[in-house]
Amino acid sequence: MDGQTRGGPLDAARLGAELGERATLVQFSSAFCQPCRATRRTLGEVARMVDGVAHVEIDAEAHLTLVRELGISRTPTVLVLDAAGRIVRRAVGQPRTVDVVAALGQAM
Repeated sequence: MDGQTRGGPLDAARLGAELGERATLVQFSSAFCQPCRATRRTLGEVARMVDGVAHVEIDAEAHLTLVRELGISRTPTVLVLDAAGRIVRRAVGQPRTVDVVAALGQAM
């Protein structure tokens, strides 16, 4: 993915939450997704550890237009955004903390 979506970089209005000053971890989840719960914990911990990073969780079922636009096909899907809201990394499934931190290194 080149970091762009049809509507350009992602912003607070499109995500329904404020972006982090340095990077944002966007998690697409669904209600009965067990790996989504563990992903929420992992991303929340990383966001608390790294200054300027926000974690935004989006209910995929409630935001189908955005899901289709971004090509989200499974939950959890995690997008790592840079400070401007451009997608720099995408991962499907439950991420490991070390991989999230490494992806943030690319975003910042």
